[in-house]
Amino acid sequence: MLACVIRATGDLDRIQVLDLPAPPTPLAPGDVRVAVRAAALNHLDLFVVRGLSHDIRFPHILGADGAGVVDAVGSGVTRVKPGDRVMINPGISDYTCDYCRAGEHSLCVTFRLLGEHLPGTIAEAVIVPEQNLGIVPLLDPPLGWAEAAAFSLVTLTAWRMLVTRAAVRAGETVLVWGIGGGVALAALRIAKLRGARVIATSSSDAKLAVAKTLGADVVLNHRTQPVAREVRLQTGGRGADVVVEHVGEPTWEESLRSLARGGRLVTCGATAGPKVVTDLRRVFWHQFTIMGSTMGNAAEYREIARQLGEGHLRPMVDRVYPLAQTRAAFERLEQGAQLGKVCVEIGPH
Repeated sequence: MLACVIRATGDLDRIQVLDLPAPPTPLAPGDVRVAVRAAALNHLDLFVVRGLSHDIRFPHILGADGAGVVDAVGSGVTRVKPGDRVMINPGISDYTCDYCRAGEHSLCVTFRLLGEHLPGTIAEAVIVPEQNLGIVPLLDPPLGWAEAAAFSLVTLTAWRMLVTRAAVRAGETVLVWGIGGGVALAALRIAKLRGARVIATSSSDAKLAVAKTLGADVVLNHRTQPVAREVRLQTGGRGADVVVEHVGEPTWEESLRSLARGGRLVTCGATAGPKVVTDLRRVFWHQFTIMGSTMGNAAEYREIARQLGEGHLRPMVDRVYPLAQTRAAFERLEQGAQLGKVCVEIGPH
């Protein structure tokens, strides 16, 4: 099968499309082989190429998000059948540990991600547990393969951040950094679905204009406007009830300054740096809550799939590249020019 791989970590020139052996058969009883039709890129994929702290086996197949057609199923699979159009939830749990039995699959002691710890989705086939698949819903207009591939990781991440962790309520003000990326776009839509007022930032006025059409109540150019001061002006001096963080070092201090007393900051990433400095006096005096969030559990995934089926949370696709041009897709993602998800189209070999 054709697959996008790296043989060593480093710059984006490490990315190659090679012909590799197909996933082994027969399948384990609970596993499903998916013939991938499209994959979507995340910042995680850039980090994998550059090198992470844990070891991976080379050649390593890239890509966390994907969608395709069920090609084969293990003897114990009951939820899907060959021919089903499916979306892939890339967070793989063991479904047996104490956390999994309590329904907290993203806290699983062996939690792994496709494309990071396991072979990824930018390939003609991938094997996943049946629990990690959702049926592509019937929509009008129909959901394309790229859209289906773009849905899972960012939507599940944003849903857990806003609904489960931060518990956003109607009437609250939510600050979302960096509109343009998948998590931020999903967070904007989820916050509006919950009845919140959204302040969205970007360094691009064009992206901010699109954010307004998606429901953002206030938009701020964080390159030219002091975000914390503007948030307080827009909230009568109160500040935001919730801040959605995924940037890290460059935005952390402004995020804390933007919070209302008793506010909640929820973070899922550190795309621009993981080391932050926090004045703890502000944290305890204003009684902030700072919480981390990673992916989500099976119940949350079923809920976002249901929301998608009802016409909500449809992902935005920026550009679609053929498999042979996957490196160009990575380059676009690294440049930060995208508005929505950068995707790779994969057909039968």
